[in-house]
Formats: sequence, structure tokens, C-alpha cells
Amino acid sequence: MSKYLSQLTELELTSPDVEASVAFYEKQFGLRVIDRDDDGSVYLRCWGDYYRHSLVISPGEQPALVNMAWRTQSAEALEQAAAQVEAEGITGSWHEPRRGHGRSYQFTGPWGHTLELYWELPRFHGEGNASIFPDRPEKKSSHGAAPRTLDHVTIAATDVRAFCEWYSRVLDFRIMAYTELDEAPITVFGVLTTNEKSHDLGIVLDSSQIPGRSNHIAFWTDSYEELAHAADVLMENGTMIEYGPSIHGIGEQVFLYFREPSGYRVELNTGGYRNYVPDWEPTVWKPSQGSASIYRNASLPMSMTESFPPDPGHPTATEEGVLEGTEDQLINPYAKRGNG
Repeated sequence: MSKYLSQLTELELTSPDVEASVAFYEKQFGLRVIDRDDDGSVYLRCWGDYYRHSLVISPGEQPALVNMAWRTQSAEALEQAAAQVEAEGITGSWHEPRRGHGRSYQFTGPWGHTLELYWELPRFHGEGNASIFPDRPEKKSSHGAAPRTLDHVTIAATDVRAFCEWYSRVLDFRIMAYTELDEAPITVFGVLTTNEKSHDLGIVLDSSQIPGRSNHIAFWTDSYEELAHAADVLMENGTMIEYGPSIHGIGEQVFLYFREPSGYRVELNTGGYRNYVPDWEPTVWKPSQGSASIYRNASLPMSMTESFPPDPGHPTATEEGVLEGTEDQLINPYAKRGNG
């Protein structure tokens, strides 16, 4: 487990139509609106989130991930993590308590992704929707698709291994696995975790020069049956499935991908394993081994290479590898004269 960070707690996305995105998360996916800000930001939660909210939708011209928030292991760990980042030559900013959490440290990492770290985060206790079960933060949702909790985020970066190594060295993320192409020693995917999950942070190879892009956010449901039911509910209400259901080789989670109204990709997953090995060495997968789809019988849709904000003509690779026709952009972006 990371000595600095305990878990992913909150993601903030922008949407060109906040109300359309919020209506999707609330009415089709079963999250609950818990707060609204004067600036137009809307706060949502899953029924099983132990903290007040896990998703923020804010106004923006394009769909994008603008903040990833992680709770630290302690107040001391927050100070230590901030010092580690500053020692790398990155200047972050300290914020007094805001948005329902305590004092926080926010910085933008080497590949343009913004992270916020904090320790003080009050537990959520129902607020008029209390469960009869003492360990649950509120009643289980009666919605047909409602996920239990936020699960992970997958971002895009121009160097997967360098990204993983930096976050492992500086913030003590555990590197769990990589996907390397069968055709060439090119790493197209990596997974990191702060705890015993296979990952709470994924990284896909990006050919775009737009910093800070992301590929998807993910939520957790308790069982395969609930995930399959969610797929039915989504499709019956006009949301098409982009990829799945199937099982990832890496992590062994059952997955389901779809889009919310802004175009941003959302994953629902379940299952998978827990890893408590303290001296774990990252496994290197090949796409042919089923890193993305363990049954090795499903082709990755081309649409899955789109990351956000969009950059037409510059796709990301995914855990299944580079798709035919995108090799030059993803494997060797400097092949074109003048790009070096």
C-alpha cells in the first residue's frame, strides 16, 4: 500500500452542457445530486461512497478531466507527499478547506494532469437517506443501474513507463502491470494503485501533444449480474454500449464502457482480484495474451482510442494495443521530418 495515499476520492469533469450530463448520471446511471455551486458545478455521489461526493461536473467548452483528488494516509502523509512533489521542481498550491474537505495541496504533474491531495474528509452519514445497515453511508439505490462507488480513472500520457515510474517514485503508487505490443517494445498501457486493488489509476499511450488528456472514469458495482442489468437499463434508455461486457486480462475485472451526453467515456466494472504482495513486480502483458479482453475474441472498437479533450487525428493506444492505421502516430511520432 502507498505510504502517502489511501484512495481515489473525487474526480472533476467539464461538460459543455452540465445539466445534460448531470441528468444522465442521475436518471440513467443512478448517482445522486448532493450539492450545487454558484459557478455551475454540480456534485454527485454513489450510494456506497463513504464521503460526501465523488464526481463533480463543471461548465467547460469540451469534455475533459480537470482534477483528480486523493485522500492521504494521514495529516503527516499530506505534508510529506507535497514535499516530495516540490522536491521534483513542481510548484503546487495550498488551499484552505473547500468543497467539503480539509486543507489540500494541488499540483499539475509532468504530463499535465492536475491532482489534489488532502487528509481531512468527513464521513457521509445518510443525511435523511440513512441505511438500516450501520456500515453503509446511505440506503442502497433503487435505480436499476446505480454503481456502489467510484473506482478508478484512466488518463493519457506520451510515455507510459516514465509516467508510472514518476508517480511510483514521488507519490509511492504501486506499479501493477504494463501492456507491451507484440510487434515492438512499445508500452501502450500501465496500471497503478494506492491500495490492494489492481488499479485506481490507468495510463494509455497518447500521440497527442495536448497535455493532461484522459480516456475514461470508472465506477464499481457489486456483481456481474448487476453490471449486466445496468447494460440493459442503459440501452433501454438510449445509451449505446461502446465496449463489453467482457473481462480484462489485467486486473480481471468485468467491464462495460459507454458515453455520457458530453461524449466523455464512462466505465462500469466489477470483480477482479486484490493484491497484497508487498514486493510485487509489474507483470508485462502482450495484447495477444488478452490484456484487454481475457477471452481474446473481441476486437477493440476504434472509438475507444479517443481521449479527452478530443484531438482529431491523434488517438491514444489502449490496453489492447495499437489499432491498424494508427501505428505511425502512436509508435513513432517523430518519423515525420520536422517533428523531432
